[in-house]
Formats: sequence, C-alpha cells, structure tokens
Amino acid sequence: MTAPTLVPYEEALAKYEPVLGVETHIELGTATKMFCGCPTTFGAPPNTQVCPVCLGLPGSLPVTNKAAIEGIIKIGLALNCTIAEWCRFARKNYFYPDMPKNYQISQYDEPLCVDGYLDVEVDGETFRIGIERVHMEEDTGKSLHVGGATGRIHGADYSLVDYNRAGIPLVEIVTKPITGTGDKAPLVARAYATELRELVRALGVSDVRMEEGSMRCDINVSLAPRGATEWGTRTETKNVNSLRSVERAVRHEIERQAAVLESGGKVVQETRHFHEDTGTTTPGRSKEEAQDYRYFPEPDLVPLAPSREWVEQLRASLPELPAARRRRVQAEWGLTDLELRDVVNAGALDLIEQTVKAGCAPGPARKWWMNELSRRATEQGVELDELPITPAQVARVQALIDEGSLNDKLARQVFEGVLAGEGDPDEVVAARGLKVVSDEGELAAIVDQVIAENADAADKVRAGKVAAAGALVGAVMKATRGQADAARARELILQKLGAS
Repeated sequence: MTAPTLVPYEEALAKYEPVLGVETHIELGTATKMFCGCPTTFGAPPNTQVCPVCLGLPGSLPVTNKAAIEGIIKIGLALNCTIAEWCRFARKNYFYPDMPKNYQISQYDEPLCVDGYLDVEVDGETFRIGIERVHMEEDTGKSLHVGGATGRIHGADYSLVDYNRAGIPLVEIVTKPITGTGDKAPLVARAYATELRELVRALGVSDVRMEEGSMRCDINVSLAPRGATEWGTRTETKNVNSLRSVERAVRHEIERQAAVLESGGKVVQETRHFHEDTGTTTPGRSKEEAQDYRYFPEPDLVPLAPSREWVEQLRASLPELPAARRRRVQAEWGLTDLELRDVVNAGALDLIEQTVKAGCAPGPARKWWMNELSRRATEQGVELDELPITPAQVARVQALIDEGSLNDKLARQVFEGVLAGEGDPDEVVAARGLKVVSDEGELAAIVDQVIAENADAADKVRAGKVAAAGALVGAVMKATRGQADAARARELILQKLGAS
C-alpha cells in the first residue's frame, strides 16, 4: 500500500491533538561494565572488551557495579524522583543477534527511581515533563550490516556483531504522557532532550554524546481528534541520535499519522526508523507488549536496597543543576531572557563562564564567543566548543585589550592566529607585530604626516566641520595597520587643528 501524502503540519494540528512520550537511554561513564570488570572504552577494536559474564557463557555470574547504581540515583534525584528503598533486577527475554544471553538484565515492575519531573521552557512557556520511571539495565552489543545502501539488515551482504558494548551500564528514563503541547510538540520534545542531556552532563555521570550512542532517544507519538476522550494509537521511533532529529521525528510523525487518519486508515502500533537524510520514518516491527518479554526476577542478583543515609549523601553531593545555573549567570551577567536564550542555544554558556573564571568581564567574554568566534565556527562548520581556542586564551586577548596593548581590530587578528595554530595570544602578537602604537611621540608624528597629506580634510576640521576628522582618523589607522589607539589619534588631530 502506498503511503498517503503528508498532511501539512498546521492542518494536522488544527484537527488533531498530539500526545508525546520520550524514552531516553543513557550509557553511564563508569570505568567497567554493569555486571563484570570489562572496560568500557569507546572505539576499542571489536570484541576486545568482553568476558564470560558479558558474553553470557554458562556458569558465569553477574555482580552489580556500585558506581553505576550511584550514577542512576544521582540522575533520579536531579529529576525530582522518589528513590526506592528496595527493588530488584529482572530478566527481559527476547532474541536479537547482538544480545549475547538472549535476555537483558533490566528492571520491570520495581524500578529504582519513580515519579519525577523536569521543567523545560519553549518560547517563554514552561512545560513540566513528568518522569514515570528511571531504571537500570545493561546495554546490548552492536550489529554492523555490510553492503546495501541503508546500513540496515535489509539488502546487506552480511552482518558483523561487536559485543564490546554488551553489558555497559544503561539508564532508561521514561516520561509520562506529554499532553497540552499543541503546535509546540516538536519543540517541547527537543527542549526536553536538550535539558536532560545538560542535566546528566552536569552530574558528570555520562558524556551523553549522541553521535557516539551514549544518549539515544525513542520518540512516541500519537494523535487524537481534538476533543476526543481517548488517545490515539502510538508509534515509537527508535534510536533518534541528535537533538535536531528529535524535533524532526515528532513533526514528521504528526504529519504522517494525520495523513493515515485523513485517508480513513488506522495508525499501526509499531516501531519506526528515522532517516536523517530525508527527515522521514519508515516501519520497523510491531511493538511488543510487556508480556511478550516474559519478565521474571533475575535469580543471580540480590535486590537493591539503597540506605536513606547513602541517598541523602548523594543528594548533598549534587552539583549546581542547569536551570539554577542559568538563573545565577543571568543575574550575575545582567542578561535579558532573549540574550540568555541566545547564549544557551549557541552552546556558549560553558565557554563564557570559563572565560569569566579566567579573569575576563562577562560582557567582553559574551561578545567574543557570540560574535567573532561564533562566526568563525559557522564558517568552519563546527560547534563552538570544537574551535581550537580555549576560554583562557580568549580571556588573555581581552586582558591585552584592557591594558591598551590591543584594540578590537587587532584582537580579531590575534584570534585568527590562535585558531590557525600559531600559538597563544602573546606569541601571535609578537610574531605578527600586532601591538597598539602606544608611543605618544610616534603617534603624534604619524598624525602630523596624515594632516599634511590630507589638506582638504584638515581644512574642513579647522573650519569647524569636526565630522571630517573621521577621514583623518581612518588614515592614521591605515598608516599604522590598525595599531593606533583611534580615540587618542582623534584627540591629537583635533588638538593640532585647533578644533578640540
């Protein structure tokens, strides 16, 4: 059956109300795996970080990683969850080539963290995203499908399996149904994934690199006619691996499901794959229900019973969380809501704060990162924090400006040199000869020469047309390759022409 033409987004939202759900998997950055001592280094040669336990060989027994439990409790506390006093692991049974035991150790009806929330802001409106559960499990291995055009098993010539990832501690965070988002649904989903990533990164329990798979989102979407009392059938788009794609996946599913319903069809409960190149989803498999996994308590692991004392110690150790940090820096730096939003969206908050800690005032720190350096990042097609320059180097450039050794024009040349790998700011200044002309006698001589060479402009200034001094200042700056103090040059010009 040919898929119906998509319904335009605005038309879909005029008739249908979306309900969202987000299931996020986060690999913890522990040194060893969840139930064994194998290392967790990303990018190691295939199948070099495995042992009888994570390969599920007969007779091997798992042992729980305490650091992983500490990590999930921190996440649960930061998400305002209740931490269970007693819970246990379960076996989730299903067959898949990259599942070495043919079951996954997870949690089912007794998760470690429950009933939390995370507030996100979209266009000045706050949405409270309810958290159903945060539970602990082990990651699976990874299949590589070789040949074909899609990288998926269909059409591939053969498949390879790497079990290095099998057994890495994996936290799953499941939201409650997200309602009332209306036409902001894609933006709310993206804002939630963004805020969650920043929160986990602040906790220091994961690098949450979506491009490396250490944070992956499954996006649930359903539509119901406006005014209906029951929600529609949901689909689950699996393993969405960028914030932009979270937004695009929600938008596409709204348009696609609206088209199915408008054509008289029924939305099928299934998993779907998101395609980065087209921004579309395609069917995966029918969605299993809980009974299909045949959950039962894991017999080889003792229950978890974190003491209240330990939980409170972890609560006291939590760092400043992103929302509180934003409120603090906004007050300290005197930013408007729009300015703060621009800084956050540019990924510049950390960089600016580190630059301030290195001794730079907030205003110049924000100016350089949000203007000059942001422009260069865009030109190079990289993220701001991927530029080969450090906050300390930016702070040093501003210090040279503050002490009168550089002006803004020269500072841009210094940034250019640092980004080109020519060394630290002081080395670039020395190598390129970029210091401001600060010798009063030298500057006065240059001013005299410029006045002599630009008699018409000088006569206009003498006649009271002070604006004409701008051309003379420009000539001074040209003569000094931008290294003169423009303000002092103007003062000298006006003095010498009797217009001060």
